Amino acid sequence: MPDSERPVVGVVVLTQGRRPADLTRALASLSWQQEVETDVLVVGNGWQPTGLPTWTRGLTLRENVGIPAGRNAGVPQVAGDLLLFLDDDATLPDPHFLAAAARRFAADDRLGVLQPRVDVLGGGVAPRRWTPRLRAADRHRSSPAFSVWEGALVVRRSAFESAGGWPAPFFYAHEGIELAWRVWDAGFSVWYAGDLAAEHPLTSQTRHVDYLRLNARNRVWLARRNLPWVCGIPYVLSWTALQVVRSARNPAALSSWSRGWLEGWRVPAGPRRPLRWATVRRMTRHGRPPVL
Repeated sequence: MPDSERPVVGVVVLTQGRRPADLTRALASLSWQQEVETDVLVVGNGWQPTGLPTWTRGLTLRENVGIPAGRNAGVPQVAGDLLLFLDDDATLPDPHFLAAAARRFAADDRLGVLQPRVDVLGGGVAPRRWTPRLRAADRHRSSPAFSVWEGALVVRRSAFESAGGWPAPFFYAHEGIELAWRVWDAGFSVWYAGDLAAEHPLTSQTRHVDYLRLNARNRVWLARRNLPWVCGIPYVLSWTALQVVRSARNPAALSSWSRGWLEGWRVPAGPRRPLRWATVRRMTRHGRPPVL
């Protein structure tokens, strides 16, 4: 296929420069992508990218602005109607991954976001949280999605812009839920593609020092920013009850989570844009009403 006819994918790789071997592997998986043109930008979140391949560019953010804001900073710097967000420790094992994704976007002009299946790098059992639906036993089954795992994600630029981008105030945790909700609300769809794969090392969310606090704060912010209150209050209460049960044998975890929960109500969450009732009904029809 002539270069002029190939789809262009703008790629934003976010890194703090702490995993050079992982970053090298991630970029290598981009270098062998076929049938597409890639415009690859490495965003250094509080780090000046150095030692990059000549076919990539770097963007330095002087301080760590958080994952959502860091990704947002890269978007205006890359070309393409499609965007790939790739974490520095994620890889695309199939050289035809981006071409296959591009064909799906070309065939469905309302497809806004495509999340691939995520396999454990080197083998192993993938965590439940990597499959964005309630019934996650069959990871190879494709379906609509109302949250996404953010580490390897293909997004139509117009859908991303209509959704308002990543929620920058979140810093870390649950930004994939708000993006998915807002993309649906903009009239696009979000699709989990169980037949396309990315790879990622097996990691624990609690490796992040502030995970429990930000997890709780951002749950509250999701409701405050996005949900009609008739849905928002049950949403917060259901997740609060679940966390209390999960933390029954770990009071310290519940204490940290509770501090974040209170912070979610006390600290400004940013602009409030409640989802349209048509979106709420659409989510409910697909088995994920925004009260769970």
